[in-house]
Amino acid sequence: MQTGEKELSLEFSILHKDKSTFARTGVLTLPHGSVETPVFMPVGTLGAIKALNHDIIEKIGFKLILANTYHLYLRPGMEVIDNFSGLHNFSSWNSNLLTDSGGFQIFSLSALRKIKNDGVEFQSHIDGSRHFFTPEKVVDIQGIIGSDIAMMLDVCTPFGINKSKAEKALDITHSWAERAIKEMQDLKENGKKRPHNLFGIVQGNFYEDLRIKSAEFISSLDFDGIAIGGLSVGEASGDFKKFLALTCGACVSDKPHYVMGIGTPEYIFSAVENGIDMFDCVLASRIARHGMVFSDDGLINMTKAIHKNEKGPIDENCQCTLCTRYSKGFLNHCFRSNLSNAGSLATEHNLFYLYYLMERIRDSIRNDSFKFFKDEYLLRFYKGKVK
Repeated sequence: MQTGEKELSLEFSILHKDKSTFARTGVLTLPHGSVETPVFMPVGTLGAIKALNHDIIEKIGFKLILANTYHLYLRPGMEVIDNFSGLHNFSSWNSNLLTDSGGFQIFSLSALRKIKNDGVEFQSHIDGSRHFFTPEKVVDIQGIIGSDIAMMLDVCTPFGINKSKAEKALDITHSWAERAIKEMQDLKENGKKRPHNLFGIVQGNFYEDLRIKSAEFISSLDFDGIAIGGLSVGEASGDFKKFLALTCGACVSDKPHYVMGIGTPEYIFSAVENGIDMFDCVLASRIARHGMVFSDDGLINMTKAIHKNEKGPIDENCQCTLCTRYSKGFLNHCFRSNLSNAGSLATEHNLFYLYYLMERIRDSIRNDSFKFFKDEYLLRFYKGKVK
């Protein structure tokens, strides 16, 4: 816990429900300030968003960003972060932090990890050193980090595996969920460092009965929120939407709902429509570094020569540095000249854009016009075809 910081569990208030969908607005009250929902969270894997300083993130208005337990554990390591009394102090971030468990990153290592009933053994992608994560250790790590919201360790499975493998992975995830909650309770009773809040993760791959079973089981446990994992892992858009709706419908409704790893407008609107309150993705900052920027008329590739003489901004309504000061022609010049500020300007714009999009979405929910706004927006963004 940071110096002068009071103990505070998560409080979640649902303020308005859209009349024609499951979309809802709310407020998350967390140790480092309140957050309006639905909310998009920028990803700062190692404690910072690539190409941007925290003051810009604060200027945009973000009150909650995501960091990665797996990567922070390997570098700079828990000894360093503990020496600074947590990631807030180490990275000089004054608002809330959500940390994932590292489960998806370990899942992505495939050949470098081995999942067992008691935990997962993996090799570092940095130096090949061997490590072992248990659900208890992952909670402990996030306690050292000082996470405002921590995620339990889960087993993420790829699209297309058979039901037997999916069921085995689900049984392990459920066992780890109970152990993670017990570890939180033990740390509290012993007065040790612990995350402020802990979310459970629903799995079950793409099998309807397993999804419902997992949603009901995780909902029955004493988690502060519910995350939906194992989606957007290579499945078709139709499968994503089907299993998102199925899973949301089986989760208790009075806790915050979080779907992990989505950032395209199509998926953002689908998530909100099904009652999702939180989501994150690296997409906005990743594509920005390659010259792709968001606009209401779709993605624009600012590296193309057709933009070199364009005098206007990307978006006249955007308040980012790029749109209030520079032209599209100048940004094109920065990218084509490999200037380092090109990625910074584009990243700031994309995050400004998504922040403002979430404001518009929340307004549409309050006005009971979410469905109309969704249809109009996606029609324009995808030029009549949702990709």
